[in-house]
Amino acid sequence: MSIPDDLLIDLAAMVESEQTNQMSLTVVVHGAVITGRLAPESVWRQRVAEVLQDSDQLAPFAEVFRASGQAGRSEPAAGAPSHLHFHVARILQGTLGIPETGGMYRIALKDVSAWTVGDFSYSDK
Repeated sequence: MSIPDDLLIDLAAMVESEQTNQMSLTVVVHGAVITGRLAPESVWRQRVAEVLQDSDQLAPFAEVFRASGQAGRSEPAAGAPSHLHFHVARILQGTLGIPETGGMYRIALKDVSAWTVGDFSYSDK
């Protein structure tokens, strides 16, 4: 079992406390390179719920993301964050970023084996 990097935990906590989505980060998780911007968990959950709500087939699942943290539901343990919440993120595959428009990823901090500040962008040149 891996022990999360304290500095990475501090970055995630700052994103949560500042409620900012401007921190660009690139991580390696089980050999996959993921690059994008971090978002506070509440913002990330709301955005995922909005995307699901717009789908005829997936709309019922939107409530799972909205309901988390509301009365009657179990709260996550207080303290340091356990996950990174990426938006406009891409999985790097060769010279491509998948998906091209960016996606929403939730990554356990304990699974991150390497990371760097900043994200990778691509050009056709």
